[in-house]
Amino acid sequence: MRRLWLIFAQATTVVLALLFVVSTLKPQWLAGPTGSSRNSGNSSSLPLFNIAEPRPPASAASGAALGTARSGYALAARRAAPAVVSITASKAPSRANENADPWFRFHFGPRGRGQPGQQSERPQTGLGSGVIVSADGYLLTNNHVIDGASDIEVMLSDGRQARATLVGSDPESDVAVLKIALERLPVIQLGNAEDLQVGDVVLAIGNPFNVGQTVTSGIVSALGRNQLGINTFENFIQTDAAINPGNSGGALVDAEGNLVGINTAIFSRSGGSLGIGFAIPVSTARQVMESLIRDGQVARGWIGVQTRELTPEFAEAFKVTVKQGVLISGVVADAPAAKAGLKPGDVLTRVGDTPVTSPAQLLTAVSALKPKTGTQVTVHRAGQQLDIAITVAQRPKPQAERE
Repeated sequence: MRRLWLIFAQATTVVLALLFVVSTLKPQWLAGPTGSSRNSGNSSSLPLFNIAEPRPPASAASGAALGTARSGYALAARRAAPAVVSITASKAPSRANENADPWFRFHFGPRGRGQPGQQSERPQTGLGSGVIVSADGYLLTNNHVIDGASDIEVMLSDGRQARATLVGSDPESDVAVLKIALERLPVIQLGNAEDLQVGDVVLAIGNPFNVGQTVTSGIVSALGRNQLGINTFENFIQTDAAINPGNSGGALVDAEGNLVGINTAIFSRSGGSLGIGFAIPVSTARQVMESLIRDGQVARGWIGVQTRELTPEFAEAFKVTVKQGVLISGVVADAPAAKAGLKPGDVLTRVGDTPVTSPAQLLTAVSALKPKTGTQVTVHRAGQQLDIAITVAQRPKPQAERE
């Protein structure tokens, strides 16, 4: 009996040892049919970690659809952003009261109150943006970004820096042209602002608050905005793409990355973006740039009249019979209008073949004429229509430039 017990104990020990070896080296031999089916091809029955598997590749059709959905803004930004630069404009210390200048406060911030007439010890530094529009190194920016600057530094998106020279500026349109001497410059593709429609998607690219190049998106909110009191010549693209201090001079591009405008101003009560920004159309900026490069100035026509809207009250006071036109309230002495015989109280209704119904339209029509050329204006005086020949002169520089 004792011998049988020893044999049983030894057999049990051997079986347990075999089970231990098999469970350690070949655990799948012990798995049942269900376990074999569930863990087929695995080296262990239970995973140690829950690992997120990569998604399977999308089909060609779904991939194309996804690419189309993503293409717009990312592709436009990649195309346009390399040509948008940051501009640092250093101005010599000034004795003037800069805090009274809204452009100065917008770009440089308020300065501390010193003693009257005391000169600041540190040069003033402003930040803005610009757009490379030529492989020769020409850049478009705003006049107010570089106005009065003694030193202008440009930084490209690839980190290269260069000192810029001022080719020319036009304060009345707020456009300036700079030039840098670097090789292999990225150049933005010029678009057609005349093709824009309200609701079109646009991107604003610049360096707001000096945080680095930033892209914001929005739509065209309105076209042809004028009489805002920002520039003498206004034909703004209004957008709700976020524009902030430092964006001035940067690019407004369409959904394909083509330049359609130069960001220039915002409507704001706090200095930050409220979703009302304004950009100069690229067509205007290009015309100004070509004139500055070719002639060093923008040649605009001028006849020398002061004007007012023709309201019913003025029409009654001056006994005017026409309903549309521009009331001439004053004539500059020795100006083309005075030499041609125009008088205060005349109502000007046409310049050449262009009808005019507002002072802004008259300004645009006359400034489009080439200086030293003749044209004909139509006026109404004392119930009579008169066609008067007039020789257009060069528009004088703004008062700030002449001083």
